[in-house]
Amino acid sequence: MPLVTRDLLAQLSEEARQLPRLRKNYNLHSSNDSTCHRLLNAVEPGTYIRPHRHLDPEKGEAMVLMSGSMGVLFFSENGLVQERLLLSSESGNLAVDIPAGTYHSVISLQSGTVFFEAKAGPYLALTEQELAGWAPAEQDAGCLDYLQSLREHFL
Repeated sequence: MPLVTRDLLAQLSEEARQLPRLRKNYNLHSSNDSTCHRLLNAVEPGTYIRPHRHLDPEKGEAMVLMSGSMGVLFFSENGLVQERLLLSSESGNLAVDIPAGTYHSVISLQSGTVFFEAKAGPYLALTEQELAGWAPAEQDAGCLDYLQSLREHFL
């Protein structure tokens, strides 16, 4: 039975720091076909998670901060930031439930940030309708500048 410990969180964060995308998932569910996905996400400052939404009405997602701090941004259909939430032990905000169909992104604000995520499975790659067309793709030249503009919502 998987046990989530501080040592596991530290190990995942160290692995994330070594990866080009600066993030590492640790699945607690048995396969991509599982009907309930439960996982840890280690996200380091500088990782870019393109704003996206999940159109399947069953694919709302819950995020619970385990360590570090992160910003969660919610966007309008045309890319304007509508709401920002800071998750950190200092702020007292530790979890958020994101409704299906809501454009969102996560910004790592501190090294060692790890959050627990739960959402319906099975895993399906995001479609073009779910990716924010107004936000650069991860490999686009402008994604780091865009990431910095998102990060500024929390400075």
